[in-house]
Amino acid sequence: MKPISVVAAVIEVDKRILCVQRNQSKYDYISYKYEFPGGKVEHGESMQDALIREIQEELDYEITVLGAISDFIYDYPDFSVHMHFYHCLATNQNVTLKEHIQAQWLERDDLSRLDWAAADLPIVEKLMCFKEKGY
Repeated sequence: MKPISVVAAVIEVDKRILCVQRNQSKYDYISYKYEFPGGKVEHGESMQDALIREIQEELDYEITVLGAISDFIYDYPDFSVHMHFYHCLATNQNVTLKEHIQAQWLERDDLSRLDWAAADLPIVEKLMCFKEKGY
């Protein structure tokens, strides 16, 4: 199966990272899981443009994209995603939840206490290993 290109934002404000909880999905294995916000890349769209658009649509929120952290393919039972994670900054923590049911701003050491979507776990682990700004 061809992977779906997905961008995700690791947004930092005051040394805290935005974590958002998904709503119920048709797939139990991603329902109510935490993730880094983002979404699908549309045809002809750059990764960074897709990320800015998705964050605006999902959270009514402005970000500055600093650079890529990592990308990899993750195979769920019913679909495959090519995940592209980007380090982003913002000026405040005032997000508006339009698609997610909860948002938390956590320090890196606290990220592991959430129930993450499987495709986001490698980045959670990476962020916890690199406590200072190094990805």
